[in-house]
Amino acid sequence: MPKVLLVDTNFSSTPIHDYLLQSGYDVYVCGGNPLDSLAKSCKNYINIDYSDTEAMHALVKTMKFDFVVPGCNDRSYRACANLVGDMYFGLDSAETEQIINNKELFRAFALEHGLSVPRVVASPLTQDIWPLIVKPVDAYSGRGMSIISTSEQHKLQNAITKAETFSNTNTCIIEEFVQGQLYSHSAFLRNGDFQAEFIVEEHGTANPFVVDTSWVVHDFPEKMLEKVRADILRMAKELRLTDGLIHTQFIANDSSFWLIEVTRRCPGDLYSKLIESSTGFKYIEAYVAPFLNQNFFADKQKHQYVNILRHTISQSEEKIFNSIQFNTQLRINAYIPLCMPGDRVKASPFGRIGLLFAQVSEQQAFLALQQKVLSRDIYTLH
Repeated sequence: MPKVLLVDTNFSSTPIHDYLLQSGYDVYVCGGNPLDSLAKSCKNYINIDYSDTEAMHALVKTMKFDFVVPGCNDRSYRACANLVGDMYFGLDSAETEQIINNKELFRAFALEHGLSVPRVVASPLTQDIWPLIVKPVDAYSGRGMSIISTSEQHKLQNAITKAETFSNTNTCIIEEFVQGQLYSHSAFLRNGDFQAEFIVEEHGTANPFVVDTSWVVHDFPEKMLEKVRADILRMAKELRLTDGLIHTQFIANDSSFWLIEVTRRCPGDLYSKLIESSTGFKYIEAYVAPFLNQNFFADKQKHQYVNILRHTISQSEEKIFNSIQFNTQLRINAYIPLCMPGDRVKASPFGRIGLLFAQVSEQQAFLALQQKVLSRDIYTLH
């Protein structure tokens, strides 16, 4: 029985773990938090800080895994990319991973190759690009970000200090704050082209820097999509990306768009379930295939189209959670609790209460549901 190491123990990686197990693999999981979902439920849990490259090399050498699979966070993919020298499949090099996931390196690469990205600001107090957004170069989930308007220039240094605090390298990037609608383009590369692709509209209701509400868009404008595709494929070619998932967040406004972040690991908060429930596409199977040295053929699948809304229940300030009172009738496709009554839940992005998938048949009712969720009227937290 082939032995697989899944490098992540968060609940978002549960579908990956379950698929590997159902496919007949001997599955191990690793991570540094014994209280994580998979750490508690998987019999083959290895307590290890997978950001420790030497420890990971020693682990795979000792255990002789046949395959390693990244989970649902950037650190997980980085840990796996650092093992490329140990002859594992489907992974970009550590150098390529750095270009993609370090915001400063990615912006420099994008400008060199003519990709559409927000302008980077070198000397913010001597130019007229406002508002600005300040970000850690290597953090995730909206951590350490600030928007600074013209009237708030005096707060810029505080924003820089905050961003550097959330960076492992104490480094931040300052760029123009582009306004528009946030989307994700989740696609599977094969031989330099897209084998399958999906557009998801994304919103942050509890925290403007953190996506907590999303749904699949089936009628995204084709002209805009062609431009987005062209930039992503150019990037894939220049970086010589391996076959597999490429997940890109971008902001669109009228006829313009800007690439914001790119990753090659599976998105978190059960993004895979959103795609699978909305379209019938086997997202996890497609994601895992390259790491198992397999091909995945999307054209064999028959797609369905179902209105599914994914919402992460969270709050804008730290509070004790006791219960949820829903203020409207819902057809709940799935609900995953992430805390218990009496827990003190931190503000987004550091705390989450639950993950909700709601299904609506009629399009107008789906639009109404979207508005209720975006206005945070769909439930009351006690």
